[in-house]
Amino acid sequence: MSQLPNPLEQLSLDQLRQRRSAKWRAFGDDVLPLWVAEQDVPLAEPVAQALHRAVELGDTGYPFSGEFAESLSEFASARWGWKPALTQIRPVRDVMTGVVEALKLVTDLADTVIVNSPVYPPFFNYPRSAGMRVVEAPLGADGRLDLQMLEESFNLRTLGGSAAFLLCNPHNPTGAVHSREELEQVAQLAEKYGIRVVADEIHAPLTYDAEFVPYLSVDPRGFSVMAASKAWNLAGTKAGLLVAGEEAVAELSELPREAAHGASHFGVIAQTAAYREGGDWLEALLAGLDSNRRLLGELLSDHLPDLTWTAPQGTYLAWLDFSAYGFEDDVAEGGEETPIKGPAKFLLQQAKVALTAGHPFGTGGERHARLNFAASQQTITEAVERMGAALR
Repeated sequence: MSQLPNPLEQLSLDQLRQRRSAKWRAFGDDVLPLWVAEQDVPLAEPVAQALHRAVELGDTGYPFSGEFAESLSEFASARWGWKPALTQIRPVRDVMTGVVEALKLVTDLADTVIVNSPVYPPFFNYPRSAGMRVVEAPLGADGRLDLQMLEESFNLRTLGGSAAFLLCNPHNPTGAVHSREELEQVAQLAEKYGIRVVADEIHAPLTYDAEFVPYLSVDPRGFSVMAASKAWNLAGTKAGLLVAGEEAVAELSELPREAAHGASHFGVIAQTAAYREGGDWLEALLAGLDSNRRLLGELLSDHLPDLTWTAPQGTYLAWLDFSAYGFEDDVAEGGEETPIKGPAKFLLQQAKVALTAGHPFGTGGERHARLNFAASQQTITEAVERMGAALR
């Protein structure tokens, strides 16, 4: 158990409002921002020291990523009992860039990418921008993988062309942490239908009472993309790592050299320090997030008793179903947004609480919103009280 203080309780709202990141600049100072995936925490001390040292040295040149790859391999071995070889790892600018590069390796352009909606909106946007077709295989009513639906989607390949499955593990926005049994069944279906799997595992360090299982530990033909950015709040320090399964290493030679060139030198420095020296800070964060997760459940029960949700097994994101409150869909016929019908729009205007709207997450996102609980308990409490008052 970490002896470090809870990082989520160290900064005041006044301090946080001095930040210039998206979370704190998109709305006015009267809004409590619980939307984009930024945490209300100071930097882990080892990360801050590494960045300060770089600034002191004027070390602002091009990145050298050898230690970055080593740090992930060491962290994965210690935390998950899975140790990818350095020959399996390549740097990329960030996770979604790595996802697209991996999809290009395993599909021909303009072919199909299967996703489990509701899912992180860039899962739709990035593949489409690269000329790929996106097909939804919606999650089950429990917010977990629907393997029957997945098999039906995989079977579409019989119509011709190639396809890949873009897996979110742990899943954003539901917070489901896929079990080993679920992932093994995914791998079996992928082999049966000739589907290649690319896993976005950026939230991997952020799990509570469920074990994170690296997808490549069950599928040597797959690809995974990882980064320290979500767990250590380093989204502004761009860097990620693309990892190939043992049987997919040869395909890494086809990765364009420029794919690694967008990684930030500060990103490599910061994330290497996080993986190597940020373990105690991570444990303190997880304890704080778990406490917040439980508090959120109590507050929602008291102030929004008709709301439906399932406490996430991982991530610091809560997927909230406001269907019982009479909201209509956020998007009207023809794709145009309605003025104020969705819960996120209503709560921003009436409660001054910013959540992430559900409809960009695809099928299953209707009448939902995503709440980021990586904040102080005071902020979470006030936000839910405001939401409850607005919906009474």
